[in-house]
Amino acid sequence: MNWLLLFVPLTVVLEHLAPDRHLLVFAASAIAVIPLASWMSRATESLAEHTGSGVGGLLNATFGNAAELIIAFSALRAGLYDLVKASVVGSIVGNMLFVLGLSMLAGGWRHREQHFNPAGGRSQATLLIIATIALILPAAYRGAENLDPAGLGPLSVTISTVLLGVYVANLVFTLITHRDLFSGQAEHGDHGAAWSVGRATLVLAGATVLIAWMSEILVGAVEPAGRELGLSDAFVGVFVVAVLATAAEWITAVRAALKDRLELSLSIAVGSSVQIALFVAPLLVLVSYVFGPRPMDLAFANGLVVTVLLSALIAVPACSDGRSDWFKGLQLLAVYTILGILYFFVPGTRP
Repeated sequence: MNWLLLFVPLTVVLEHLAPDRHLLVFAASAIAVIPLASWMSRATESLAEHTGSGVGGLLNATFGNAAELIIAFSALRAGLYDLVKASVVGSIVGNMLFVLGLSMLAGGWRHREQHFNPAGGRSQATLLIIATIALILPAAYRGAENLDPAGLGPLSVTISTVLLGVYVANLVFTLITHRDLFSGQAEHGDHGAAWSVGRATLVLAGATVLIAWMSEILVGAVEPAGRELGLSDAFVGVFVVAVLATAAEWITAVRAALKDRLELSLSIAVGSSVQIALFVAPLLVLVSYVFGPRPMDLAFANGLVVTVLLSALIAVPACSDGRSDWFKGLQLLAVYTILGILYFFVPGTRP
């Protein structure tokens, strides 16, 4: 896979010498993300050996979402709020259904049945419900009659502040007061030689920077490439960009599941969705008052809200019972596929 690192400089060259070849730039940047995500995966596994699944999953989610946050800031400053909202929903749904489903399918196929701490799973599932509520209420406010539309901004700011507070409390809960619920098997150190903390951190940081760079080029090319392929903006934003942007998460999560470390897979997949919903989205709302051409709100389009709601309905039970098999993973992937088919066959859909 390291040979694919050649696509990193190739992407940079194509982006400067052939910027109009959108499909070519898109393909090269998408391939370039894969080996970088693999290095990020290995670094995260090494850190998890030293720190436990909870911290390891949090680090992977944080560094993995760094690229999405950088891209979102760029789109925010350009006033592309529809793209920002579509990518946020795509990342939430992609991690809930695609990353978690693929991990359960791969791990269950090799190990027949896997187990994780149900108390920790239920805690993360509750946060997914909170995130869903936080997206439904602003959309309901916007669609309600006899309500002042000007109140949507203050409502979004208030809800964003509450969500950030919940996210900070979740960090205290998972890393300090109830760390044992998310520790898993990683502390036993029986999964092979791990890098040192310093080396793993440097590799993780370096891979994140390069993934952010490649992702920025990818996103710049994906919309015109999608138009050339006849794909709708919503499909591109919610599914194509989301799957590629979460490459680091799903590669790491699947590798961990194959090694029978579903605690780490769950921490990465669900933790990333939680982080995007409770930290990234509200942070973008607050930052838009400083850097955006106008304030951004939390009122997502009805189609996007329904997508998150349906995803949570199937993902929450999967995280709550403490066990997993390949069929449960297949069920999550089936819902993700059905949603993708819907967006694909509605070309007029807009975020």
